[in-house]
Amino acid sequence: MRLLLVEDDAMIGEALLDVLRGEHYAVDWVRDGAMADTALQHEHYDLLLLDLGLPRRDGLEVLRALRARGARLPVLIATARDAVSDRVAGLDAGADDYVVKPYDTDELLARIRALIRRGEGHAAPTYSHRGVTLDPATHGATLNGQPVVLSAREWAVLEPMLARPGVLFSRTQLEEKLFGWKDDVSSNAVEVYIHGVRKKLGPGLIQTVRGLGYMVPR
Repeated sequence: MRLLLVEDDAMIGEALLDVLRGEHYAVDWVRDGAMADTALQHEHYDLLLLDLGLPRRDGLEVLRALRARGARLPVLIATARDAVSDRVAGLDAGADDYVVKPYDTDELLARIRALIRRGEGHAAPTYSHRGVTLDPATHGATLNGQPVVLSAREWAVLEPMLARPGVLFSRTQLEEKLFGWKDDVSSNAVEVYIHGVRKKLGPGLIQTVRGLGYMVPR
């Protein structure tokens, strides 16, 4: 899954970047509101983690512009603004959740997982289909109840497809789930990780639709 992190504090941003990438997320990080607005107009993300007190354009302005374009992207505000009126303003502007700094990292990650699940139309904390179960909280995978070890990138390429069986993903869409701006992407990266998933979970789990992309059949 790919996240946009909007945070102007360098120390907080670097720390969050490490934490989020350690949780198998592809992350792009911008440090002002204008850059955030540009990224949101040109890239696809699964969640926006948004600070409010930003240079060049306030976070609430970024959020209002996003919702004015009709985007349904899950948005989690993470800010030092702790007044009730600030929280009300953020939620009324279109945020899905709101946390106040300093926050507990484990709680922040749980909120991110919950918002991504809701964005995918899931209420359950795990994704299960065709005998395969993925647990985003632990990054555990099982096949018919037996543990299977997936690499971070194998997990990342499988998770969106298992979350939405029957939905076709192009190679470009899967690359967007796997890689941020600064990652080196080889031309056959998606195929390599899908091959790894098939070896571990069976050749029939991910179907290739020639010329179009990949899917987990219903």
